[in-house]
Amino acid sequence: MALLQSSILFSSSSSSFHQSFLSIGLLSKVAASKSANIYTNPCPANSYRGCKASWQELAGVLIFSAIPFTAVKAIANSPLGELLQRRLEEKKKAAIDNSSKFKALAEKARKDSLWYGEKRPRWLGPIPHDYPAYLTGDLPGDYGFDIAGLSRDPVDFQKYFNFEILHARWAMLAALGALIPEILDLVGAFHFVEPIWWRVGYSKLKGDTLDYLGIPGLHLAGSQGVIVIAICQALLMVGPEYARYCGIEALEPLGIYLPGDINYPGGAFFDPLNLSKDPVAFEELKVKEIKNGRLAMVAWLGFYTQAALTGKGPLQNLLEHISDPLHNNLFSILKFT
Repeated sequence: MALLQSSILFSSSSSSFHQSFLSIGLLSKVAASKSANIYTNPCPANSYRGCKASWQELAGVLIFSAIPFTAVKAIANSPLGELLQRRLEEKKKAAIDNSSKFKALAEKARKDSLWYGEKRPRWLGPIPHDYPAYLTGDLPGDYGFDIAGLSRDPVDFQKYFNFEILHARWAMLAALGALIPEILDLVGAFHFVEPIWWRVGYSKLKGDTLDYLGIPGLHLAGSQGVIVIAICQALLMVGPEYARYCGIEALEPLGIYLPGDINYPGGAFFDPLNLSKDPVAFEELKVKEIKNGRLAMVAWLGFYTQAALTGKGPLQNLLEHISDPLHNNLFSILKFT
């Protein structure tokens, strides 16, 4: 539900990518002295230029990165776009009515749910506490926790919630991206050129060439330098950032109506399995999503820490801890660091 109902493609943040990328680079410098050699296709240590691709490859990557945004603009301004918009106008009134009915049912579901309102669980559990009055439990995952008073302003509160759910979804996706290659490599199901998440960023900082999915010659941006990858990332984010700025109406020029809001846009485009058809289940799924997203964000703090201290992947650290928990733990690592 988190992936289908989310607006990750629609409301992604380039700043979160760059912050994560920089964090990988900084942590990899700390862990590099303790880690094994990088299993990539290395360039000479004294020649970074040898890793630079030809201008044809560079132009191809840049054009590929700009395709999504330019394609949307081209379709919206074409006769096809005009036809899609006319069809949308014919169906929009009925869609708005259905959306209004669903929102009313969702509001009723929140009032009856144990996860919302005054009867919702609080972060201190049964311990008596004077919780902030401005945290009314209208949003999913509101446990009355705001010791810094950041949510006193309702506008700021909504803004922070938008940011939190945005980064929570990024963290869940990134955790999968960090764990799955290492799992597949350890079980021997698939061999990646570099299965450890932080070493990928480190190898790019060194100027190495990476093969996608371990397939020789499949480079795409794998042969490009960090600057080129950053430019491609910026181009790819133009469309989603523009759409996030405009709101859910940004896809209407393509004839796509989204019945929800910026965090839960819904519709066939973001919910193809129609998992939100039941308002009661939908409101509970929102709570599960934010809870798992917060767990993923905390997990990434652990990923950063273990990478800096051990130079290994999170799964390898876990297996070593399970095999010998008395000698492979945080305290033993800090003792010998």
